Amino acid sequence: MIRTFFGFLFAILFLVLAIPVLFIEWLRAKHNQEASDLRCLHFVQWAFRCILKICGVKQNIIGKEHIPTDEAVLFVGNHRSWFDILITYSHMKMRTGYVAKDSIESVPLLKNWMYRLYCLFMSRDDMKAALRCILKGVDHLKHGISIFIFPEGTRGKEGDPILLPFHEGSFKMAEKAKCKIVPVAITGTREIFEAHLPYVKPCRVTVEYGEPIDLGELDKDTKKHLGVYMHGIVEEMLIKNQNS
Repeated sequence: MIRTFFGFLFAILFLVLAIPVLFIEWLRAKHNQEASDLRCLHFVQWAFRCILKICGVKQNIIGKEHIPTDEAVLFVGNHRSWFDILITYSHMKMRTGYVAKDSIESVPLLKNWMYRLYCLFMSRDDMKAALRCILKGVDHLKHGISIFIFPEGTRGKEGDPILLPFHEGSFKMAEKAKCKIVPVAITGTREIFEAHLPYVKPCRVTVEYGEPIDLGELDKDTKKHLGVYMHGIVEEMLIKNQNS
């Protein structure tokens, strides 16, 4: 109960008290956009690490050397908890935006930080809006900003298989931007919060970053069924790590 209270209190205070930071960095970005972006990245990473520490989350990180430091990539991972974002974002070494559902775009202050951090809002019901989201993601990738997407399209729930099917459209950004794909397997995050709402409980999670995959090295048939191929890679990592 105490961890839950202080975790949410910290998150709310951060959003409110960080308003001046958003304004200051908006001004500073006019002189050096990338430097301002990196300051925002590190500032939010600090906040996320604080929340994770308050909530008692311990991490086992595998393959951290596969997180690029000099090229934008498309990260694709499984999704079981809101904490998936806090944990993985705290590992990023470059500017990285996440693809989120468009309903989050209506949350005050949170949406402002998400805009600032190059997050994209995907509509499941509006194909034209979804296409605009993909094209914007391609543009980010071409300008050195990585994108993190959860191809299942929703958070897995109790009783679901270890990994839901991947939507093939999730990989269009990588195909059009001609960037590498980094598979990510996240194990145990549901036990932090979603498994026992509304309380946060300490637990240990495992995050594995697989080797970056160069689409140019894949054969034609694999590229045609990229979702199935990537699903197999992430699923294999999840099975390996589920008892770690």
